[in-house]
Amino acid sequence: MEFDFKNICIGKCIKSRADELDISMVRICNFLHTTEEEVHKMFTQENMDTELILKWCKLLEYDFFRIYTQHLIIFAPPCNDQYNKASCKQTSVLPQFRKNIYTKELISFILEMINTGQKTKLQIIEEYRIPKTTLYKWLSKHEHI
Repeated sequence: MEFDFKNICIGKCIKSRADELDISMVRICNFLHTTEEEVHKMFTQENMDTELILKWCKLLEYDFFRIYTQHLIIFAPPCNDQYNKASCKQTSVLPQFRKNIYTKELISFILEMINTGQKTKLQIIEEYRIPKTTLYKWLSKHEHI
């Protein structure tokens, strides 16, 4: 089953990870200072406060924010249109990251589009702003996909 980066339901992701680790509800409730009923509500939420997601990240030892990062890489490449190009040249007080974080799911998603003919290599490079050398490294490394 491939992860759906377009339609993220953070509650389901958190529940899935909690189930994988077999963490008891008592431990979860104690860590989050909440009730079992509230935890079950969280498991159904599509969106969640970032401070709460951060707590879940610590408890479940998983960076749930990377799921959103992957969404941005796939569906909102930086400086993709004329409006964004002008704003990208401005300096910011926020940290600037030199490299994107590419997960194995994202790499599989990109390579599948190439292998099925949905997109060409050039389209991937232009639309997703993935460097040509990076794409070709993925292709040579993951020939079996």
